[in-house]
Amino acid sequence: SPRFLLVFDFDETLVDENSDEWVQQGRALPEPLRHGPRGSSYNQHMQQVLAWLGEQGLRPAELRALYENLPLAPGVAELFQFLGKHRQLFELVLISDANVFGVEAKLRAAGVRSLFRKVFSNPAGLDRRGFLTLGPYHSHKCLECPPNMCKRKILGEYLEERAREDVEFQRVFYVGDGANDFCPAGILRAADVAFPRKGFPMHRLIQERQEKQPGLFQATVVPWESAVEVARYLQELLRRKC
Repeated sequence: SPRFLLVFDFDETLVDENSDEWVQQGRALPEPLRHGPRGSSYNQHMQQVLAWLGEQGLRPAELRALYENLPLAPGVAELFQFLGKHRQLFELVLISDANVFGVEAKLRAAGVRSLFRKVFSNPAGLDRRGFLTLGPYHSHKCLECPPNMCKRKILGEYLEERAREDVEFQRVFYVGDGANDFCPAGILRAADVAFPRKGFPMHRLIQERQEKQPGLFQATVVPWESAVEVARYLQELLRRKC
């Protein structure tokens, strides 16, 4: 069994952009969509944006190519090389509030889909018109997360599922950037490590929690600007045989 679980976010973590904004580039959204969700959730807003893009003639192949061309964040290619060499030690999952169509397209284009045991993201597929349709991932009772996805719930249920399969991880590592990555990082134990992207919301929220309630956030915190820093930390961990 793998000794470590490595959890990744997607937007502005594995890739250097927000994929929702990326597919809209160069297109003048109509006024009702231009200012983001009004009276609805962000997930519902993106359902409307994707429908509008389809109406403008954005074909499935073009949409897939947009996701495939998302640039990786700094150092991510090197981190994947490291993880590919040690795949027997690390189990990888991805939890993203983007959509499964775009996430899968990028992972395959980067040649790393096989590294991930599971991808958790909002369901998305092509309808009869060739438009990308988007749905919510699940419902939950968390007050901190958007109504369509609580990553803490997903991570907690995944750990429970693996425990039932007699897989217990020595450590859990969480690599993310956003406010919705702060919530799941809260269940990490003292042996675990949170890797927030430096200066992004996840990093700021962890700092605020540590200042206001010292000791409540248990995991070791290792901010990063390049994912090479994540690879180096994991490499040192293996060197010490921890």
